[in-house]
Amino acid sequence: MGISLSERFDALTKEKKKLLIPYIMAGMDDSWLDIVEAVIDAGADAVEIGLPFSDPILDGETIQEAGLLSLANGTTAFSVFAELAKRSLQVPLVVMTYYNIVAHSGHERFAGEAAAAGITGSIVPDLSLEEVGDWQDVARSHGIDSVLLVAPSTPHERTREICARSKGFVYAVARMGVTGEQGALSDDVHGVVSKIRAVPSPPICVGIGVSTPEQAFDVSREADGVIVGSALVRKILDGEGAQGAHAFVSSLREAIDR
Repeated sequence: MGISLSERFDALTKEKKKLLIPYIMAGMDDSWLDIVEAVIDAGADAVEIGLPFSDPILDGETIQEAGLLSLANGTTAFSVFAELAKRSLQVPLVVMTYYNIVAHSGHERFAGEAAAAGITGSIVPDLSLEEVGDWQDVARSHGIDSVLLVAPSTPHERTREICARSKGFVYAVARMGVTGEQGALSDDVHGVVSKIRAVPSPPICVGIGVSTPEQAFDVSREADGVIVGSALVRKILDGEGAQGAHAFVSSLREAIDR
C-alpha cells in the first residue's frame, strides 16, 4: 500500500510547507524510474506519473512527444504498475491518465493494480463532475484519492462542488489551454486560486504552464503547491536524465521554500 495522498498533504499544509509535484511520463525512456527517484530525492512531495495515451486532450507538444516515445516502447498502464511495484518510493504517487484507459481496463482491475503499485491518487481530466462518481467510488475503496480540476472558466457554484468532491488536493488549472512551457505566468492564476479559496477545499496546487523556479515561487505565494510537468519532461527529452531532473527539481524546491 502506498503513502496516503490526503494524509500526507494535509499534514504538510498544516506545517505550512509548500507542496511540489513534478510530472514524469512513465516509460518515455529506460531510466524513467531512476528519474522518479531523483525528483523525490530533490524534494518532491508527490510525483505525478503520466500514462501514455494516443489522444491526450489536455497535453501539449512536449508531453505528447514523451507519450509517443512511451507508446513506441510498448508501455501500458499495467507495465507501469508492475515496474512501480518493484520500487519502494517514499512519497505519494498520483497517476495521470485518460478515462479510455481506465474504462478499457475495468475500474476494479485498474484501481486494484494501481494501488498494489503504490498509487494513492488519480487525475482523470476527461471525466466530468457528473461522470466521475463510479470511478471515484471504486478508487476510494482501494485507497486512491480522486483529484479534480478547477479551470479559470469554472463557475463559482461548480467550483464549490468540485472542491467538495476532490481529495488529496484540488488541481487549479493556471490557464485555458493544454500543457506546455510558458515564458510568463497567465493572469488567470490569481483568479482561479482566489475562486477556490472562497470555498472549502483540500490543498490547492497550481499546474499547466508553470515552467521556472521564479514562476513556481510566484505561484506558491498564493497557492498551497505547484505542479511542474512540461518543463521537466523537456529536460528529460533533451537527454539530461536523472541528474538534470534532480537539479531542476532542486531549484524548484529551493524557490518555493524561500
